[in-house]
Amino acid sequence: MPPVIHRELCVGCGTCADICPTQVFRHIPGEDKVPRILFGEECWHCNSCVLDCPRGAVELRIPIPFMMLHVESSSLHRQ
Repeated sequence: MPPVIHRELCVGCGTCADICPTQVFRHIPGEDKVPRILFGEECWHCNSCVLDCPRGAVELRIPIPFMMLHVESSSLHRQ
C-alpha cells in the first residue's frame, strides 16, 4: 500500500523524496509544496520517510501480510 502524506502537516521540505530508497515520492518545490506519490506500489515499507519527516506528515499503511510475525515452532510451549 502506498504511503500517505498529510497535507496539513507537510512543510514541503522534500525529506521524504530525498530519503526514499525506491523513489516513491517526487518533490518539485515550484509545482506543489507537498511531494507527490508516484510509485506507491513500489514502497518497501522501510519506514525511513516516516522516521525522517521533521513534522510527522508521512504515514505508512502496512499490508496485513507484512504485519505477520514469524515464530519458530520450537519456541512454542505446549501445556
